[in-house]
Amino acid sequence: MSGKFCLSCGESGTYVPADAAAGDIKEINSELCDVCGNRCKHDATPHPIIISGDNQRHRSSGLIYSAVNTAEDMSQKTSSIVQPDENRSKSALATVLILFFVNLLNYMDRFTIAGVLPEVQTFYNIDHTEAGLLQTSFVCSFMILAPIFGYLGDRYNRKYIMAAGILFWSLTTLIGSFIPAGYFWWFLFFRGLVGIGEASYSTIAPTIIADMYKGTMRSRMLAFFYFAIPVGSGMGYMVGSNVAKAFQSWHWALRVTPVFGIICVLLLIFVLKEPPRGESEGGHDLAPTLWKEDMISLLHNPSFIWSTFGFTAVAFVAGALAWWGPSFLLYAVKVQKQTTDLGTISLVFGVITVVAGIIGVTAGSLAAQMLKKHDMTADPLVCAFGMITSMPFLFFGAIVAEHYTAAAYTLIFFGEVFLCLNWALVADILLYVVVPTRRSSAEAFQILLSHALGDAGSPYIIGTIADAIGDGKSPTNFMAFHSMQCALFTTCFVSVLGGLCFIICSWYIIDDKKKADDIIRGKCLTNSLESVSDGIFF
Repeated sequence: MSGKFCLSCGESGTYVPADAAAGDIKEINSELCDVCGNRCKHDATPHPIIISGDNQRHRSSGLIYSAVNTAEDMSQKTSSIVQPDENRSKSALATVLILFFVNLLNYMDRFTIAGVLPEVQTFYNIDHTEAGLLQTSFVCSFMILAPIFGYLGDRYNRKYIMAAGILFWSLTTLIGSFIPAGYFWWFLFFRGLVGIGEASYSTIAPTIIADMYKGTMRSRMLAFFYFAIPVGSGMGYMVGSNVAKAFQSWHWALRVTPVFGIICVLLLIFVLKEPPRGESEGGHDLAPTLWKEDMISLLHNPSFIWSTFGFTAVAFVAGALAWWGPSFLLYAVKVQKQTTDLGTISLVFGVITVVAGIIGVTAGSLAAQMLKKHDMTADPLVCAFGMITSMPFLFFGAIVAEHYTAAAYTLIFFGEVFLCLNWALVADILLYVVVPTRRSSAEAFQILLSHALGDAGSPYIIGTIADAIGDGKSPTNFMAFHSMQCALFTTCFVSVLGGLCFIICSWYIIDDKKKADDIIRGKCLTNSLESVSDGIFF
């Protein structure tokens, strides 16, 4: 066989001229192979192949293989590639599973305190405002350190950065569980330090998934990865409250996640395989630029900015509900003069969060994938729909809680389903409108802004409003319920604002994705900076 041949690269065929010379760059057309009939399926454009001696690298898949001039050689080479490709797929899947496990543990640890919050308030004799500070201190350190880890994640070995951060987070969580009564500010200090460890992980993990997958498969893997948010949050409520109940002390609730944290560290170091940055998109030749240039590029990327504002609204609402939801429902039950305990409330709220999250993340991802076949603005529009639609469910859930607990649970469930439509989609938007060498910095910037204006302040703001309306540390059951109800109405207004931000994002997303794709396919990063400095956003 002369002329061209086909080697499998997962979903497509690759076509290489037999006479390709070293150093050439060939554009390979998406035509049928004469032998197996396969057709290239990456996209509608030709795919460049870099020729280097006897080796060729397909820029879209990252596979390396040798040139073949005869049908016999082709057969031998094809059989030798199948096994490495299978190994790569298994390694990538193992990496996603490890990152999912760490993300699950991350959110489980984050909301363990929420599952035992009234007990913590009693132990340290603190009001709603001080209780809200526990989450605020954690999120503040998390968001402040995120840009540093984002910078490091774009330039150095990512798995060791994550391993060091998770080890630090596990140790500070464990130490915090031994702080005695009368030392609330020390407990607050160690809860704040936990955020430093989590910042090292949250800025980096999605970029590793992006470097292993692209297109629909990336969306699916991100959806799976972000299942960990509602599932981990729900498990935090359930495990925290039930472990505290079993050991007759809320301190033991904080001693579960550090054990699993050490397991995560070992998996990251010895099992996880870190892919080259930009591998899935063929961006092997991209090099990091100056941090200043990264920031200029991100600030002139309107899709990134408006999706970040939208996600800030998501963080505000989710943070307020996650922190105060169980306490609010406990007050509602007491107003109805029913008997229950915080463990039962946290268990039910945790189950609702888990199920709503799984349904919401799945529905959002599938809806966007189907709609993108007809409209490339589907991702931000699905996010906008979720935010705006969640508002009436959350509003009426708070209204009916005074008289009908089951109805309140049901309405909150649907509100959380719509709120969760956007988790995977926001991450996907970031990854396809930002080039690989800036993604960790973009993740860090998004974390900084969304948490600074979102869930860093929302627990504290809701607690402060409730204290201002109610009676501080010792309100009656009705006053505690009514003050918290009024405070939680704030989330309804923020939900609508978030939906508007996602609508504005949809106006720019097609152009911004094209610019990122052009850079990855070989256009100079410097030229890209010049093209965005003409006032696209500012």
